[in-house]
Amino acid sequence: MQQTDAAHRRLRELILDGVYAPGQRLTELETAAALAMSRTPVREAFRALVADGLVRSAGRGVSVVELGPEALRHAYEVRGALEALTAELAAGRQRRGEVAPAELTALERVAAQAEEATAAGRLEDAVRYNRRFHSGIAVLSANPVAVGTLDRLWDQIQVSTRLSLAAPERLEQVAAQHRRLLAAITAGHAGEAHATAREHVADTCAAAGQDGAREEDPHERTR
Repeated sequence: MQQTDAAHRRLRELILDGVYAPGQRLTELETAAALAMSRTPVREAFRALVADGLVRSAGRGVSVVELGPEALRHAYEVRGALEALTAELAAGRQRRGEVAPAELTALERVAAQAEEATAAGRLEDAVRYNRRFHSGIAVLSANPVAVGTLDRLWDQIQVSTRLSLAAPERLEQVAAQHRRLLAAITAGHAGEAHATAREHVADTCAAAGQDGAREEDPHERTR
């Protein structure tokens, strides 16, 4: 079990870091050799990755997930709705005094690290910090179902569009939206947090080539 967990963790890292590209086929034999493990933990890790939605069964091995344009658009639509919800919930918890100041300070630090890494061209780090920022907001919502669903969606989106998540040409736009989102949550403004999170995901989706992803948010008609 320990080796299976280690194989699962390592393969997930390699896929999310782009070492194994979307659509690439992985066999048990070659992967076991690359990880210096036997085939049994690799086989079990493949099964776990299929359940994670990161790979698909492909004969005697697996292939790394590669979301097509329509599937990617659907993933972004769900991500936008869920991140708007978690931002709104986080702001509500902040307004009720349920969020520790240290948690908000940590998010500010991660947002700054993402901005710095992007500006310096360290895109691998920028993608990690960017995801950590959004995951941190989801955690503040205290909704484990949303957190788990978003984590799975982020995995699939990151594999298919990883560099667009921290594109240098979007540096100021992304940084400004992160600041606005964090400010809305810190001020306890649930409606503003919801709208800013939704806008941010729509813009990210458009940057990834998914034009037309921005749709009217029904919440906006009531705010």
